[in-house]
Parts: sequence; structure tokens; C-alpha cells
Amino acid sequence: MANLLWLQSGGCGGCSMSLLGAEGPDLISTLEAAGIELLWHPSLSEQTGIEVRQLLQQIIDGELELDLLCIEGSLMRGPGGTGRFHLFGGTGIPMIDWVSKLAEKARYTLAIGSCAAYGGITSAGDNHADATGLQFEGELRGGLLGSEYRSMGALPVVNVSGCPVHPNWVTETLIELALGEGAVERLDTLGRPRLYADQLVHHGCTRNEYYEYKASAEQLGQQGCMMEHLGCLGTQAHGDCNTRPWNGEGSCTRGGYACINCTAPEFEEPRHAFMETPKIAGIPVGLPTDMPKAWFVALASLSKAATPERLKENARSEQLIYPPTLHKRKN
Repeated sequence: MANLLWLQSGGCGGCSMSLLGAEGPDLISTLEAAGIELLWHPSLSEQTGIEVRQLLQQIIDGELELDLLCIEGSLMRGPGGTGRFHLFGGTGIPMIDWVSKLAEKARYTLAIGSCAAYGGITSAGDNHADATGLQFEGELRGGLLGSEYRSMGALPVVNVSGCPVHPNWVTETLIELALGEGAVERLDTLGRPRLYADQLVHHGCTRNEYYEYKASAEQLGQQGCMMEHLGCLGTQAHGDCNTRPWNGEGSCTRGGYACINCTAPEFEEPRHAFMETPKIAGIPVGLPTDMPKAWFVALASLSKAATPERLKENARSEQLIYPPTLHKRKN
């Protein structure tokens, strides 16, 4: 059995809520089938107070093995590096101290969600709480544990990022590590599991035909591609959200909302409105990551010239007006 401990720090608890939506099978059945024992989770476990403190102390003293340490939420170091903005309930000890000690004993340490990975929403703005990720502070390595941190299993922090994280990203990563298949090569440069980070949100998007012809939505609720005017970052965002949708059918773009690249560091501060595409000379600043800008501009011009009339009309509509029709040749 692999022992799993889950702690929550500075965040909304949304990743736990998402995790509870795991299907086929449910979360508890998945953990049991994988041989993972949940030692404690603040929302799912009955133990409180002295029972939890004794459990944590057993791990720190080496009396109980800790295979999987999951941290949800950013780590709050304020005020002045004391960590006293967030004391672990009933202990009088800052959460950052508990996490640092437990991370020394963990076979693998996982940051669950973008707050724990990079600081996320909690670190936005003036960051009065001095919130940070476990091993990243935004795009910079460091964070609470430092850039050189390695778990007992010789891995850096595994950043299962997302806001919230997809439940299957968590369960599949936990299973992979519990089976002893964790390796640095399975993580990308930002510490994200490649099982989902090697894909883009753009892959499988239901609006891809509009994207190919650059038939763009101009207002929320319209059918067209949201990249040109409404801030969608799906062509840059790493995640398989549209090929592995939530609950089998949901994703941001399928729900009519632009992708805000929530698996990336500093997504919370894009320096413009989320639903706005910044442009220079009419050309979107954020272009697909794997295509030279000059190529994109040239192809976009050709695509717009060849856009079928039905796509132009449908793109600016809140519902499908013109279905595809068979083109008839003229003799």
C-alpha cells in the first residue's frame, strides 16, 4: 500500500471539489484499486485535532511512511517570513513549517492545482500574504522548498496544475507514482505531468473549424472561434481539456468561455481583461506557440479569404443558423 496525505493551504478548495467529481470509478474506489491508502484529507477524513497532529508527528519522526504528499493551495509565508498568516488549526504552528518537514519525509511531493504549483490566484496583486508555490514562484524556480528540492524518490515537486485541476490528472499521476513509474522524463519543464501537459487545449476544441477559417466570435455566446477577439489561449495552453472533458462532456470552450491558460504560471495576471485579445496593428499578440508569427499571419489572411459563407454567419450567431450543405458543381 502507498500512503497518501493531503493538506490544504491558501486556496479555495476547488481542486478537492473537482477531485470528488472523478468518475468511472469514483475517487475512493480508484485509490483502493491502486493500492493507495488515504491517511488524511481535511474534507474527507473523520480525524481532527490531536489525532491529526499525532499522525503528522509519526510521519516526521519516521514511524509512518509517507509515499504521496499532496498539497492543495499556495503556501503563505507572511507576515515577514513567519508563516503566521496560516497556522495549522489547533497546532499553533505555521502550515509552511509542517509542509517543509513532511516534504523531507515524502517519497513523492505533489502540488495539486496552480496555487500549490506556482502561487496562483492567492499570489495575485500585491500578494500581501507572500504566497508562493511549493517549488516555483510564478515562472521562477524556488518557492517554499527551493529549486534544489528532491523528494525521497529523487523527483522534484510534481506540479499537477490547473484551476481547478482535472480529477483524472490527479488520479492518474497518483497511480503512476504509486506503481513506481515516476521519472523526471515524465514531467515537462514546469514540472507538469506530461500525461496531460503534452497536449494543447486547442486539440479537440469543438470550435476548430471556425479557427481554421478564422471565423471569429465577436461577443460572448456566439459560435465562432474566441482567439481573435475574446482572449482564448487554447492554442498556447497545455492541457487535454477538450479531448478529456470534465464529467465526459464539459470544458471551458465547450461552455462558451475562453481558455485562460490556467495550467500555466502567472495565468492569474494576464495584464489585460481575460475576455480580451491584446493586439498590435490588429494582430493578436498571443499566437500559437508552435508556429512562426509570419506564417500565422499569412495563413490567416488566406483562410479568411476562403471562409465559407455559412461559417461567417454562424460564427457571429448564438446558435447554428446554416448547416453544412453539399456543394453542387456547375457543368
